[in-house]
Amino acid sequence: MSHQKPLLSTKKTFFYNFFPSKEEEEACKVNNTPWVVTRELIEIRDIYPAPKIDLENSWQIKKKITNDEAVVGKLVIPFYETFEYILRYWTLDVAKSLENGYGVAVDVWDVTEEKVPKKYEGGSVCLRKLYNDDFSLLCVKLFKDRELGIGDEIGLFWDPRSSSLMFKLLSKVRA
Repeated sequence: MSHQKPLLSTKKTFFYNFFPSKEEEEACKVNNTPWVVTRELIEIRDIYPAPKIDLENSWQIKKKITNDEAVVGKLVIPFYETFEYILRYWTLDVAKSLENGYGVAVDVWDVTEEKVPKKYEGGSVCLRKLYNDDFSLLCVKLFKDRELGIGDEIGLFWDPRSSSLMFKLLSKVRA
């Protein structure tokens, strides 16, 4: 792995505007409305290198399927993991689009059977922001094809080389 080039990424973070400009302050006075703290998604240079993808154990995001996820066919990916392991490889414009509530179509490779990977793409797979700042990956067909159920453990990572999400069923709970 030492001969591998480091992957280029730029960390995404929020810039919070706690103090209004003079114009914003005056507009609040005229409209008799309080100042509301705003936030904007920005890119920063990370002082640490991007997390390395260990090809022997590449599953940076691991989780067990919950009842709600199994019923709806959506994986919930926590805020931190989405920012740290997925959005850092996206352009700022696409990340802002996601942050603003738009769904972003992504390609997902199911590599559970390594010799026969299966690609899910287009409108059938979509990453979207939830009301609590976590994210959901809609992938109903993947849930059906893999017969994902409550307690099954899956792994995910964003592959910047192919610009796609890699998926693997790590362990299956037998009913």
